[in-house]
Amino acid sequence: MPLSEVEPGPGGSLPELPPSRLRAWALWLVLLTAVSRLPLLVHPRAVDDERVYSVVAHEMLDGGKPYRDAIERKPPALFWTYAAIYRVVGKYNWAGLHLAALLWVLLTMAGLYAIGRALFGATAGLIAALLYGVYQPWWPGQTLALNGEVLMNLPLAWGAFLTLRRSASRTRPELLAAGVLFALAFLLKQPAAIAAVPFGVYLLLPAYRKSRGLRPREALLHASLLTLGFFATLGGVLLVLRAQGILAEALYWTIGDHSDPYFNLGNATGYSLAFIAICAPLLIAGARAVRQTRSSAPGAWSGKRAELLALVLWLAVSAVGVAAGGRFYPHYYIQLIPPLALLAAPGLAGFDRMPRRRELLGAVAVTALALTVIHPLRLQRNRNAESLGEFLQANSTPQDRIFVWGQAADLYLEARRRPASRYITTFPLTGYVFGSPRSWDPSFDTSNRILPGAWDNLARDFAAHPPLYIVDTDAARPLPRYPMAGYPYLRDLVATHYRLLRRSRAGLIYRRVDPVIAPHS
Repeated sequence: MPLSEVEPGPGGSLPELPPSRLRAWALWLVLLTAVSRLPLLVHPRAVDDERVYSVVAHEMLDGGKPYRDAIERKPPALFWTYAAIYRVVGKYNWAGLHLAALLWVLLTMAGLYAIGRALFGATAGLIAALLYGVYQPWWPGQTLALNGEVLMNLPLAWGAFLTLRRSASRTRPELLAAGVLFALAFLLKQPAAIAAVPFGVYLLLPAYRKSRGLRPREALLHASLLTLGFFATLGGVLLVLRAQGILAEALYWTIGDHSDPYFNLGNATGYSLAFIAICAPLLIAGARAVRQTRSSAPGAWSGKRAELLALVLWLAVSAVGVAAGGRFYPHYYIQLIPPLALLAAPGLAGFDRMPRRRELLGAVAVTALALTVIHPLRLQRNRNAESLGEFLQANSTPQDRIFVWGQAADLYLEARRRPASRYITTFPLTGYVFGSPRSWDPSFDTSNRILPGAWDNLARDFAAHPPLYIVDTDAARPLPRYPMAGYPYLRDLVATHYRLLRRSRAGLIYRRVDPVIAPHS
């Protein structure tokens, strides 16, 4: 019997698939997910956010520390994860990184399957996993990357499973582990902190106590265990950062440097409408479940009102996470997919007599096929972009360092050379605002946002390890946003110690002529 034709059994639950059928469908789902990400697996470069995260991770493997030797604004667990991956697969191994991304997605799908199965049965679990596999890379090319949202969804899914599952123990010690997982999600990407809140609320709901026959003090104990696991993990990580001597820097870059007061209306409108159009089947099926929060009629969520409310709240706080920074990048929307997939799964699996269920499943299949075709076309643009990396690699040694002026951290990867400064992207030196509608407008003055002391830090970095090459990628723009001539230290340094070696559409390369570093033939 086809999966889409499995009908609900008596008692309000979907029939369990036979083990052999379950294994077969799971295998097909894994193959579908792998095929849909084949363009990423064969792509010879880091994609989108992978680039700057990889630069930080490589610097860590070379003995540096995040936030001090290579600055980026994500929480520490993200960089630890990247460093761990490269420690296993080797630096600059993009196939290895992208295989890790595929495995990460599959493990997240397994967590969503576990939640769906615990609530409704194996069929709903498989549908939830399928929906995440199809819609997680909803925006062509960019959302395939192993970005922070993809990373945080894995511990969120398994933390949600431990919280929502039925337990034989009235104490529920597994909630400690759930709290740990929610904290790890926050340590991978900041918005995950609020994603943990709905599950703490869930444990205090009267409907939760009633459905499990608990006393108020037992529910309070459960919420306390979840909270303890969360904050104990955060406390442990703070101690690790303190021992490494980077606690103050980590707190500043992950929390203190996220106060951009700009709202990108164009992104908010454009990407939100695109998300609605591409993910329409997911949204339609999920909306049906949300409507049941206001209905007492029997349906898929009968007897599971507390769980339904927890997932609806998860979706709501995830929407807050999408909007919080005001930038509305496509990959921000990935955090909406897990709760949407779980809300939509029982209806699409056949639990309810959902109108046009077959048409919605057909639309899911069409979306999967369309994205599989579009992803390689989008990635090809990145693959064909002119790069200066090969030239820099061919005309330097592994001991040489380079400095890239601009937001092009990928050049460090393509050149396979270490950065000469902690500022692997130059926003602290220029005040560049991420995601603002005027980010690249030369008339938009951001000098008041330059990090105090940043230029002194740059001078100290250059004194410690002078760059053999300075690459000006800003000069390649039709209207340079931050011309080096506007910054006296850099202007005088280049005029005195460097000469222009190469011009290209990708930027200008200056080579050091000072005898401190002997010239290379």
